[in-house]
Amino acid sequence: MAQPAQQQDTPGTLGAMTPRPDHGEDSYRGTGRLAGKAAVITGADSGIGKAVAIAYAREGADVLISYLNEHEDAEDTRRLVEAAGQKAVLVPGDLSKPEHCRNIIATAIEEFGRLDILVSNAAFQMTHESLDEITDEEWDFTLATNLGAYFHLTRAAIPHLTAGASIIATSSIQADQPSPTLLPYAMTKAGIANMTASLAQLLGEKGIRANAVAPGPIWTPLIPATMPEEIVTSFGEETPLGRAGQPAELAPVYVMLASAESSYISGSVIAVTGGKPIL
Repeated sequence: MAQPAQQQDTPGTLGAMTPRPDHGEDSYRGTGRLAGKAAVITGADSGIGKAVAIAYAREGADVLISYLNEHEDAEDTRRLVEAAGQKAVLVPGDLSKPEHCRNIIATAIEEFGRLDILVSNAAFQMTHESLDEITDEEWDFTLATNLGAYFHLTRAAIPHLTAGASIIATSSIQADQPSPTLLPYAMTKAGIANMTASLAQLLGEKGIRANAVAPGPIWTPLIPATMPEEIVTSFGEETPLGRAGQPAELAPVYVMLASAESSYISGSVIAVTGGKPIL
């Protein structure tokens, strides 16, 4: 089903979206698979991160909600986590800054006393028809937000992770099927998949697993905030399933990768793409 034409300023908010994405608010049912665990999720105010935060809380985990400045959306995520009976901690700020990444992990340890799951999910993208439109500042910010933050968060988290812990990154189908108009974003998503493979090998002896999820087109605020209206209206129609995915349709994969059910899965990139293959 096509979305109505719409545009937002970055980073985008849920209140301005038509239709509102489904994060599993009314549908996700937990079974205690993450009971007693503590998680950090970046970009958890909306989109995939919000859906993962809801699912993790309903599976029994406390959640640190990292976000940029979308305070209303983040407060809603907090409400949903607390409604599930779990502790929620909000940490706004710019992930392109290494010191902020370190502060997120330090806050999680201070608030929860432990860290079991790191989900590096937040990302920035912008559509450009030519290289001339990509400024030095945007190039550097995209790399720092999407790829640099994954590195800095992981490096800060490792001293606090023990055997059984899980690191999960959000890559993208763009890593294998890059759109020319999303060049910086696509490049960082390929880097995330590559870094995940390295982390799995580096951390395996500690019993720490690292995996990535590669979404296809998912209906989140990033879309109307970073793509022209004509793309927004047909977003996702090119998939075999003929539609964009909902954030709620990603959450079960992140739950599986965080739980003991995936105890022998590490170094993998799992596609959730509506039927579009990744290599």
